[in-house]
Amino acid sequence: MSFPLPNNSVDLSGQVALVTGASSGLGYRFARVLASQGAKVAVAARRLDKLEALAREIRDAGGVALPIEMDATDAEQLIAAVAKAEAELGTVTILVNNAGIPDAQRAHKMSIELIDRVLDINVRAPFILSCEVARRLMAAEKPGRIVNIASVAAFSYTGAGAALYSVSKAATARTAEVLAVEWARNHINVNAIAPGAFASEMMDGMLSRVGDITQRFPRQRLGDPAQLDSTLLYLVGPASEAVTGTVIRVDDGQGGR
Repeated sequence: MSFPLPNNSVDLSGQVALVTGASSGLGYRFARVLASQGAKVAVAARRLDKLEALAREIRDAGGVALPIEMDATDAEQLIAAVAKAEAELGTVTILVNNAGIPDAQRAHKMSIELIDRVLDINVRAPFILSCEVARRLMAAEKPGRIVNIASVAAFSYTGAGAALYSVSKAATARTAEVLAVEWARNHINVNAIAPGAFASEMMDGMLSRVGDITQRFPRQRLGDPAQLDSTLLYLVGPASEAVTGTVIRVDDGQGGR
């Protein structure tokens, strides 16, 4: 086997990516980044108008994008999204499980409906999507990359609310670790990124409920989504072919150790 020097390519030409939660925040950025490196990108979320605007932006920059309306709580819609992406763009070889919601409530105050919604979107949906993408990759005998977006909250919890969010993101990280073991023989790499607090629409909503949390951070700031670009491209690009079952923390020192 021959490798370039350095073996550090992020060329995604010929790849098909599916990014969930792409209508705003980190997912919006992830889709644009993947498209910029040559991937055809299917962008999925509930807000079709936002997805269509994103798709236009990607196309205007010379890329290929397909908006897919999808409710992450509906298993049939999850499976249909993968099928639509494959039918129109080709076999999905990169999956970014980015869709997620916070709870920002004390555990004993959460309704059953909210508990179910957090677990459905943050845990169940990534598992279903990963399995559906993996099945199709195996049938096509193609390698693939799956990246779950977890959170530093998976490893550290201050007790200030969002207990279930912490639990769900720990499950998201663990999902990557266990599926990596199952699918390594199929050359499907499964990893996770655990961001700290990054600027996004979801973060804005959380801050409006719990107040400014940045003052307790070592650098007293929110991260910028652009600071996740290199980690994402590393995990989906050719250079990380031997990396699977890994959770990379990108938290600006916020999470402690």
